[in-house]
Order: sequence, then C-alpha cells, then structure tokens
Amino acid sequence: MRETPEELKELQALLEVSLSRSTSHLRSIINTERTLTTEQVTRILTGMCTLALSTVTAKGEPRISGVDGHFLHGKWHFGTARNAAKARHLAARPAASAAHMRGEDLGVFTHGTVEILNPQHGEPAADWPDLLAYFKDFYGDDSFDWDDDVVYYRLHPHWMTVYAPDVDKLTAVSRS
Repeated sequence: MRETPEELKELQALLEVSLSRSTSHLRSIINTERTLTTEQVTRILTGMCTLALSTVTAKGEPRISGVDGHFLHGKWHFGTARNAAKARHLAARPAASAAHMRGEDLGVFTHGTVEILNPQHGEPAADWPDLLAYFKDFYGDDSFDWDDDVVYYRLHPHWMTVYAPDVDKLTAVSRS
C-alpha cells in the first residue's frame, strides 16, 4: 500500500459520493455489503491489474483496449506506446473510463481525466521520477526506451465504484 492517509481519505470520499450519485439500479447491485473500503481496495489492487480502457476517437466513437494498470496513490496509472491510437485519442480528448474485473468477484469502474506523466517534449509530472523507478523495478530497467517508446498516464477519477459480492472471500484471497 503506497497511499498516504490523506489519499485514502480522498479515495473513500470519492467512492462514497460516486455511489450516492449513481442510479438506483446501480445502487441495488453495489451497496455497502457489496463494496470495499479504501484499505481493502489498496490491499487488493497491488502489482499489475489488467484494465479495459475506453477512449474516444475524433469522430466521437468509443474505443476500448487493454492496458497494464497500476493502482498507486489512489489512482490508476498506465502506459502505452507513444504512437498507439489510444495515445492520440488521449492527447486530443483526455476523458477516459477504465474497468478492472476479476470474474464475478471484483469490479472496479472509473471515469475521469488523464494526465500525461512523461510528455515527450515537456516537463514531466513532479512525481515521475518515483513512478519511473516503480515501473522500472516492475518491468525491468531495460524493457523499454523509457524516454521515447512509452507514455504513461494517471487517471484522475471523478467517479469510481467497486463491486465485490463476497468481501470476505476476496480479502481472504488477497491475504494469501
């Protein structure tokens, strides 16, 4: 868990307000008995979590693709090739949605806006050196040309919810 107490507090507030603003249909599926606390979320979402990422084309058409998601400091972080279609979409239209699902046991759904962490010809995010060290440790220092080949993003959520129908089962699995 890399989250500070303040980040956990912000994430908990986001989860609560997101669910409260959701439709009655969604609230009938995701309720206090079928969701997780921020502490549980951050313990379960460690390492690489495959995300289904949705972007929008210039014609307004949705596109979905898979990315390696890393849940760090209460937000999703992911990368792609600098020349990938999703990189072009996000550069022009930074709104994105992401979903991480583990069968019927877990669903984490997020809508927000991306921030480019390592722009090719611009100033990187202030925490990029720490994030880069994390990614190099995870993938290997020489896996990519980290300056030219890959672009990394942070998804700043404005809505996020977590579905976990059997919280005890899910948290027991994450501890083993």
